[in-house]
Amino acid sequence: MSTLNLHHLRLFRAVARDGTLTGAARALNISQSAVSTQIKSLEAALGHDLFERRGRNLVLSEAGRIALDHAEEIFRAAENLTETLKQAKGKRRVLRIGALATLSRNFQISFLDPLIGREDVEVVLRSGTQEMLLRGLESLSLDIVLTNLVPARDASSPYLVHQLADQPVSLIGTPNQSIGDGADIAEILATKPLVLPTPETSLRAGFDALLERLGIVPRIAAEADDMAMLRLLARANAGVAVIPPIVVQDELNAGKLKEYARLDEVREVFAAVTIARKFPNPLINEVLRTKLLAMV
Repeated sequence: MSTLNLHHLRLFRAVARDGTLTGAARALNISQSAVSTQIKSLEAALGHDLFERRGRNLVLSEAGRIALDHAEEIFRAAENLTETLKQAKGKRRVLRIGALATLSRNFQISFLDPLIGREDVEVVLRSGTQEMLLRGLESLSLDIVLTNLVPARDASSPYLVHQLADQPVSLIGTPNQSIGDGADIAEILATKPLVLPTPETSLRAGFDALLERLGIVPRIAAEADDMAMLRLLARANAGVAVIPPIVVQDELNAGKLKEYARLDEVREVFAAVTIARKFPNPLINEVLRTKLLAMV
């Protein structure tokens, strides 16, 4: 066999999932000998054994695990192509969105707002790490990724970055903080316990630069990489939080939290990441156009 095909990969995946040739053959409604022959042909083409026998079962070898990961991506891409081409004729469309697990939920809802309640649209929202989401984007299991960690771009990068928002960052805490309305930013930073994003976040980098310029060593009460946790810590009066107001907009409106000062030198950038595709999901341009027009 000079080239791989979906048939061989489908047989391989079935054996990997069942752990036996007999079970895979039964599931595929073909003979066990046919499955065995095709697996041997695939192993010969790849130059590696894909399974190890343990008792009556077959378990993936190291090469087999790598092959299965690639096979799953190939099947996802094939399914995505089929669904994308069908969408041109169908009435109901699907948009698969990946969102950084630590991203503000308020921002995510704001992004989804143009699609919520539409009869012709189904939204599938998945969260995860930046690395996992970008892999999903490249394997076509995701249409778009929402993040505040803008991926680096160079000549070989496949990513298209669409900046959606450039949010201010403020010092926010419960109303019972002993901070006057005209309090100096430097005084608050130097004297109050602070709730901060963790050092690896983009927001923290800008904040640390501000502290360096002011010559302040902060009193850190808590750190979190999750905007939802920063919000909860602020509500629990753990300290004054360094956080974009959009994250705690409901609490600010209800008077549960108060914005004490705006950090003009620190900004939080929210972006949508896509890749160039031959058959792009038409909903991507539709929602991006709505969000980008809102920024003008």
